[in-house]
Amino acid sequence: MALKIQDPNAVLVLQDEIRRTEDARYDHRLHAVLMVSKGMTCPKVAEILDDSERTIRYWVKRFNEEGLAGLVEIERPGRPRRISDEQMQKIDQALREPPEKAGMIGNIWDGKLLAAYIAKKFGIKLGVRQCQRIFKHLGYRLRRPRSQVAQADPERQKAFKKTAAAKPERRH
Repeated sequence: MALKIQDPNAVLVLQDEIRRTEDARYDHRLHAVLMVSKGMTCPKVAEILDDSERTIRYWVKRFNEEGLAGLVEIERPGRPRRISDEQMQKIDQALREPPEKAGMIGNIWDGKLLAAYIAKKFGIKLGVRQCQRIFKHLGYRLRRPRSQVAQADPERQKAFKKTAAAKPERRH
């Protein structure tokens, strides 16, 4: 009897694990090239490993030209940072104080308020999501403001609650 994986999410879990570390991605490329060296076609390897055929061909080409070194992940240049280390330090200092102290209107720092602060202070326009990443990069976590009900007068809360004692009796 053939063994089967029971977890329907197994493919996603395994793919995430392969992509998690540089070593795992290197091993993944090794397996792809090994399969081609054993006689499998690039389209078949691509289908099995859930990569594009073009990617498999690229890995094989790099292996043929450079050997194992061709399978090592190379640095990708990416987009240059728009905020310098010095500006990031100033942002960190501002986040440690209430927004009013930085000249902003608000009770708590959030992505939208940080974007406005960065635009005002440095003339750099960033999206809210990117500002949320800055919070994470600097080690801050999301804190949601407490609603007014949680801070209200306990007696008024008690009177407002829907309870069995507050409901009039019904007669059938």
